[in-house]
Amino acid sequence: MKTIRKDELYENLSQFLKSKGIELTEGSYTKGVHAGCSLLADAVNLSQAGLERAKNELEKRLDQVRQVIHETTAPRKSATEANSYKAQSGTERPKAGGRSAGSRVHRPSARPKTSNPKATPKGQGSRGRKKGT
Repeated sequence: MKTIRKDELYENLSQFLKSKGIELTEGSYTKGVHAGCSLLADAVNLSQAGLERAKNELEKRLDQVRQVIHETTAPRKSATEANSYKAQSGTERPKAGGRSAGSRVHRPSARPKTSNPKATPKGQGSRGRKKGT
């Protein structure tokens, strides 16, 4: 926004009042009105500068918040991308999931099931049969 000159408000007020039939002549009253218009112009200019600074700061903080949200919601990188990151930067990237390198996850092994030696062969169950016959 353009800044307002100190005399600009007084000139516009003077023209407005002249169109309504009131003419401001030089005197103590007009000096007070002129000083008031000058203070008002300064206040408007300062408030506009403050609002512009606040707007810029707010946009900066909003960009930071957007960046944090993007980083936390972005999909995790695959193993090949992580390896390329490691090769480029020379450092190891932390693993997804937040586990330390020493922690392990228990996964049951896929061992083949062995038959129970005490189990009776198929078809030779104890139902309906008497022992010793």
